[in-house]
Amino acid sequence: MSWFRRNRPEPPRPAAHPSGHLPNPEEAAQRFWERWFELLPQVSAALGDREPHRVENELCELVAGIHPDLHFTVDRGHRAIYALVISGQEDPRLRPYTDAWKAAAPPEDMIWEYHDSVPPVPDPTEVTVNLGARRLPLADVRVVAQVSDGLVDVAVYHPEFAALDEEQRRTMTFLPLDVTLGERLAGERLGRVETATTEPAATIGLLEFRELVRGLDQSQAEPSS
Repeated sequence: MSWFRRNRPEPPRPAAHPSGHLPNPEEAAQRFWERWFELLPQVSAALGDREPHRVENELCELVAGIHPDLHFTVDRGHRAIYALVISGQEDPRLRPYTDAWKAAAPPEDMIWEYHDSVPPVPDPTEVTVNLGARRLPLADVRVVAQVSDGLVDVAVYHPEFAALDEEQRRTMTFLPLDVTLGERLAGERLGRVETATTEPAATIGLLEFRELVRGLDQSQAEPSS
């Protein structure tokens, strides 16, 4: 699944559902969780054996039962051992489905946590991305950020950009932003995103960039004096 090669949401388009029509979001969410608990022993066994592909088809069908355009991943959790993430990639058509899914989710425990968008990692500068034979530390990413009307236009630079092909540069442009901000905040706050093949002037690191973007929400939440 492509979590990070994200564009701004496109206009609504028809989507086919396995049953021929789209279900009610709340009913679809309820069916998902009922089936999830039936599958959970198989999922746990596959993850314990480090063979998640054994349940990939079942999980794909389960998520498609909510809406065929949703994406999902099972990854390491921040608060629990595993995290189940189901995302509409900030497509407003899909928000009712992810909202209903999250609202019906069981309480988190030591094993599972649940997210309706890709969450930020605690420290993106500790992440290294593998692209083929290349290992690209996100600590080397530098960005230029310009705030305009509540949105942030960004140019992203990495010293290895010149050695990457176009698709790899695109991945390494959006991925650092999403793991730094989380998918939802990135979708709300990022405007134009560009790739810089040479390092611009006045760049900042990813942690400073996160403080800048989160500060926009805090400043708007403060009452005017």
